[in-house]
Amino acid sequence: MLKQQQTLKKAASFSGIGLHTGNAVTMTLKPAAAGSGIRFKRMDLDGQPEVEALIENVVDTTRGTTLGKGNLRVHTVEHIMSALSGCGVDNVGVELNANEPPVGDGSSRPYVQMIHEAGMAAQDAQREPAQPSQPIWVSSGDSMMVVLPSDRLRVSCTIAFQADGIEAQYLSVAIDRETYEEQIAPCRTFCPYRDCEQLLKAGLLKGGSLETGNIIQGGAVLTNGGLRFADEFVRHKILDVIGDLALIGRPLAAHVIAVKPGHTANCDLARQLGRALAKPAPQPAAGGPAVAAVTGAAAVDVYGLLKTLPHRYPFMLVDRVIHVDADHITAIKNVTINEPYFQGHFPGHPVMPGVLQVEAMAQAAGILMLRRDGNFGKLAYFMSADKVKFRKPVVPGDQLIIEAELTRARKTIGRAKCVCKVGDDIVSEAELMFLVND
Repeated sequence: MLKQQQTLKKAASFSGIGLHTGNAVTMTLKPAAAGSGIRFKRMDLDGQPEVEALIENVVDTTRGTTLGKGNLRVHTVEHIMSALSGCGVDNVGVELNANEPPVGDGSSRPYVQMIHEAGMAAQDAQREPAQPSQPIWVSSGDSMMVVLPSDRLRVSCTIAFQADGIEAQYLSVAIDRETYEEQIAPCRTFCPYRDCEQLLKAGLLKGGSLETGNIIQGGAVLTNGGLRFADEFVRHKILDVIGDLALIGRPLAAHVIAVKPGHTANCDLARQLGRALAKPAPQPAAGGPAVAAVTGAAAVDVYGLLKTLPHRYPFMLVDRVIHVDADHITAIKNVTINEPYFQGHFPGHPVMPGVLQVEAMAQAAGILMLRRDGNFGKLAYFMSADKVKFRKPVVPGDQLIIEAELTRARKTIGRAKCVCKVGDDIVSEAELMFLVND
């Protein structure tokens, strides 16, 4: 990650219409002083008021991210914010003569071209990356967002809009300027055809057309020229995640895992990040597993798991614990096409074996027992499984959310009620019993 802050060498302008307002607009990017951040200025209003591009100034997340201060509004800022973040621009003035940036082709590529036209200039000030030391997670409706510690920005995203003919798509990509410009910036916004009339009735999408995004009907893409990538939809969702999380006001160094992300969930996560980064990171208890409080919950990173569980690849079926207390645990397992069992288990139609889902539940429940007084350093032996049900298949690209609740916990015997979810859907469940022993 770059160490110095950056701005533009000169101004650059771009004209068009706003996606939702349909208003004609010219947007101009101008160099700004170190430490000033990104500021939107409404040149068409008396006094030319400004609003800082910060999460605390988000006033609406309906089909886009809107910034506001007083009576000032700037709609649909996520695409330009994504371009500035992806290209490493820290300080810039964004001047508009209307209330929404020009949509261009519905991607961030026109804004990247503006940045190239203006050129980049290093500044005599150090960057202060936002680098969370503990996991953070939020959920909103069908969306779930998790942030894991990392030394660079990576976004792993899963989406599915089966009602509109869009099958599950998954992509995990480390974000640097070259990768962003080539693989993310060209990806356009999308909308099901059936939603267009409703949006127009709501006063939105007035600038939408087949030239400003991908319109989907019955699984077919109506947009001129078709898709730019086979998985352009999930790539655009990553573009939005980058833009919304840029509102924390600092370059982010973290692994963001997003399941069906949207602007509301993205901004909720940005708020959680802001609060977490404002607090000193809590320290694990000496001699115990690496457990620490995070935004009111507790988490165990991969190093803590390796200390707690005896399992190793390919049989470690918990990637991270994102919440744990005395009797409850929530863990995640990212299911990728590289799992070794997919080579022999329905290789033409990969499905995660149910028995491994049960094992993932058992490992999560075992962590609960091993955290109890006197059990750390012992082993949890899986003894029985009752009321096992498999409700939906789990496929590559899914993120398995494992929840377990201790219903009985004696010194050496434990019982737990467990479920596995993908999003809000329960895919499997079981009641497990296990023995703790040396």
